[in-house]
Amino acid sequence: MRTLSLAISPCPNDTFIFDALIHGRLNADACPPLSPELHDVDRLNAMARQGEADVVKISLAAYPDCADEYVILRAGAALGHGVGPVLVSGGHALPGELSSAPIAVPGLMTTANLLLTLTGLFLGPRLPMRYDLVLDAVASNEVPAGVVIHEGRFTYAKRGLHKVMDLGAWWEQAFGVPLPLGVIVAKRSLGAETIGRMQAGIRRSLEHARAHPADSAAFVARHAQELAPEVVAAHIETFVTDYSLNLGEAGERAVLALLAEAFLQQGRETPQGVIAP
Repeated sequence: MRTLSLAISPCPNDTFIFDALIHGRLNADACPPLSPELHDVDRLNAMARQGEADVVKISLAAYPDCADEYVILRAGAALGHGVGPVLVSGGHALPGELSSAPIAVPGLMTTANLLLTLTGLFLGPRLPMRYDLVLDAVASNEVPAGVVIHEGRFTYAKRGLHKVMDLGAWWEQAFGVPLPLGVIVAKRSLGAETIGRMQAGIRRSLEHARAHPADSAAFVARHAQELAPEVVAAHIETFVTDYSLNLGEAGERAVLALLAEAFLQQGRETPQGVIAP
């Protein structure tokens, strides 16, 4: 079988999950051979829109733009309770005080930006920037507020910033399901057998990481934006959940709930067959 191109983020949840696959820690037949690349979330979303990778991690909100070419895998997702992006500001601003203010977001096609829109509270311009630059932009008063994701949700208080709204908590209260942030998608053209092997390989890779955390430690630390071990550990504990092993019924409901909102933003209904068997 040909080598598949794999594109994931450098964030600890992705490097933790995929370490065993990338570094050959599993049996050779566990998964198709992979050629990995690591990119920030906005670049990954763009790669999926352009069909540049066989398997790629994307923001779930970006899926409508690549749904024809890709199917969502049941393994590898960032999905759970208490995992949402956080809107922060340099002062103790209330949501109403930011209703028309410019807000930094980690990309216009990210789930973070979609959640901000779905609240209906923030109507000002969105300023897309690389996710790890949002904290600096808010802390330096370049922008009055910004949406932080990944490690930023654990470190914003250390930068003197304050929470305006936990967008994940808002989602869970409004929709009654856990929040699906990002998913792994694979090209439909790979075929059911290869897609099935990919899903199984991701599960085995995560199971290996959980059983042998020391194996992935160096790889995870090398690519983490925030190198403090306690932050990396918190990141993995928060974003790598049992849903990352398998969406299950609850995870599937959550994915479809957010997809319905994402497709609605484009005036479309969610098509059939968006999640792999």
